[in-house]
Amino acid sequence: MKIGNIQLGKYPLLLAPMEDVTDASFRYICKEFGADMMYTEFVSSDGLIRDCRKALAKFVTYPYEKPIGIQIYGNIPEAMVEAAQMAERAAELAGGAGADLIDINFGCPVSKIAGRGAGSGMMRYPEKMVEITKMIVEAVKLPVTVKTRLGWDEHSKIIVELAERLQDVGIAALTIHGRTRCQMYKGEADWSLIGEVKSNPRMKIPIIGNGDITDAFKAKEAFERYGVDGIMIGRASFGRPWIFKEIKHYLQHGTQMEPLSVSEKVSLAKRHFAKSVELKGERVGVLEMRRHLSCYFKGLPDFKETRLKLVTENSPAEVINLLDYINERWGAERPDPQRVSPYYE
Repeated sequence: MKIGNIQLGKYPLLLAPMEDVTDASFRYICKEFGADMMYTEFVSSDGLIRDCRKALAKFVTYPYEKPIGIQIYGNIPEAMVEAAQMAERAAELAGGAGADLIDINFGCPVSKIAGRGAGSGMMRYPEKMVEITKMIVEAVKLPVTVKTRLGWDEHSKIIVELAERLQDVGIAALTIHGRTRCQMYKGEADWSLIGEVKSNPRMKIPIIGNGDITDAFKAKEAFERYGVDGIMIGRASFGRPWIFKEIKHYLQHGTQMEPLSVSEKVSLAKRHFAKSVELKGERVGVLEMRRHLSCYFKGLPDFKETRLKLVTENSPAEVINLLDYINERWGAERPDPQRVSPYYE
């Protein structure tokens, strides 16, 4: 698969942008396990043009993450264009390695975003969606991609026609989540419509499928049954960043990768924790790792008390001590990833 001049090879696996999850430390770990393309947490166009320090901080990327995209969202055309131009200048404005592409978020379903017409709220205004996309494509030199959903609700699944229109204004790739906005994350993702977009003879750009890819079997089916060019993995990577390696192992060898032992997960958690503290400092680095640490060890027997300590401890040294304790007590165990999944709703 190729996006602009970015060559991603056959069967690429992409890490979805997720607010408060896909920060630089998490991306570091996902890259280690084979994510072919990653994105920043999504960035508010309104926040950027107000020179919001928090929004600009999300622009910072690192050479080892490449290729990487910056994702922006909003509903005001002029603000979105300005945000895209700023994203193109990310290295200059915020430092770091900069972006390889700009992705437009027309897919986020949460009320505080979709309710005001941004994210998947834009599915109610396809004309405006196409207009904003066209303006951004014309305003920047980097490849522009779009992530969206099937439609607003069950009665307005417009993605087949919309995909053509987005392609016609110049996007370089399209990611489709197989649910409507009104579904949020409930029910099963409808991959048949993603497949219909891919099989449309008018479509020439890469089509990336997203939704419910929780294991290697579903990934293989998505490639073989629906013909997508790539797969984007979101929630299933949370607490399980090794899912990229599991899928690649299965696609290459036709066998399941042996589940990680708790000891291996402890080693991983320590690397992730160290990167978080390195990038964000002790206080923030510890706080923002709590959501990850508890999920790494989901399913362990008699873990409730230790989990509570993991998500309340403020001292980096004590967090490491807790991880060492987990290794001593449960280190040899290999929880079955098919029975105990950190995949969350």
